[in-house]
Amino acid sequence: MSERFELPSELNIYNALEARDALLAWVASQATQGHDLLEISARDVAEVDGSGLQLIAALTHVDQPWHLVETSDVFADACRTLGLAHWLDRRHLKNAVGERAT
Repeated sequence: MSERFELPSELNIYNALEARDALLAWVASQATQGHDLLEISARDVAEVDGSGLQLIAALTHVDQPWHLVETSDVFADACRTLGLAHWLDRRHLKNAVGERAT
């Protein structure tokens, strides 16, 4: 299991470059450690826009599979609004203690 990546509280156009750099560095670190599944937490996201979600969508271009382990209501609403509700599938989300949500 990989070390969880915590998305910043503001995932928007104003900090997209900084968030991207941190996320890509983390992905590279997880790859060198041999982790096969990337876990990303959006539990602290209080503000998100299309550029923030686009940053997460870009993970489809990395070699490792990823999934969300937690989401804030704001992040979940943005995903639903932009047609990304499949990211929120409860079969794939985990709660804070690492168990599959039901």
